[in-house]
Amino acid sequence: MGWTINDIPCQEGRLALVTGANIGLGLETTRSLAQKGATVIMACRNRKKGEAARRQLLTEGLSGLDLLELDLADLDSVGRAAASLNEQYGHLNLLVNNAGIMAPPRQLSAQGYELQFAVNHLGHMALTQRLLPLMASQADARVVTVTSGAQYFGRIRWDDLNWTKRYDRYGAYGQSKLANVMFALELQSRLQSKNSSVQSFAAHPGIARTNLQPAALASGGNHWEALVYRLMDPLFQSSSMGVLPQLYAATAPNAQGGEHYGPAQLGGLRGSPTQCRIAPAALDPQQRQRLWILSEKLINTHT
Repeated sequence: MGWTINDIPCQEGRLALVTGANIGLGLETTRSLAQKGATVIMACRNRKKGEAARRQLLTEGLSGLDLLELDLADLDSVGRAAASLNEQYGHLNLLVNNAGIMAPPRQLSAQGYELQFAVNHLGHMALTQRLLPLMASQADARVVTVTSGAQYFGRIRWDDLNWTKRYDRYGAYGQSKLANVMFALELQSRLQSKNSSVQSFAAHPGIARTNLQPAALASGGNHWEALVYRLMDPLFQSSSMGVLPQLYAATAPNAQGGEHYGPAQLGGLRGSPTQCRIAPAALDPQQRQRLWILSEKLINTHT
């Protein structure tokens, strides 16, 4: 039998922040960490939905749940959220960069960046950079960035990160998910070069039933796309299974920084968590560094 939530060690005394904590994998992550005794900050874009999710968990007998308003599509909101956490807590043990959007029609963030790249990558990178000083002196501090299998077909449009030409919503999604892995690995490399004790991990859920697929279908309105999802439906695993790789990265004593975890079966589509392959572009230090520098410029232009 593979690793399960029962294998999560005691999390008492640890402070975790989970983005997109009100639904899907974020809600499952929050629930599991709280069950093991962690104090969990639920970072959510919509305060009303976040509070509803928090109340749901409280009715399950959980405690130690706080709410933080965070819109990853707005770098100003990211700055406010980080400042609020610093003021209220002054430290952080675990950051789970979980929130994400998938395949909407082309939209722009508050700062004018393609929305998927902005939310899935830039917002999380900016948040991580703001919170790393709060993690520096904490025992077993970890950053877990959640990607997907889309990393394997993703490519970085170096000459058009914003997809101003020939926008393809799944192509842009793949770019953002590849960027997640590149960021996680480059962050680990930079932390190691500074002899930091903070570790950076990547994880993906395989094919898991979350809110992302229905949202993508609703925004696309494509009958062929809907048919493909119906044909693939038997392969989908529950969100409680899909969340295991990121929980393993977040809590397993033998997890190592710089590693990437995903489901063990059917080529990474489903099953218990294991170390899994990384998209070739993310293994290229030069590409990772190039993305880091470009992303920092985009972030710093508006902060």
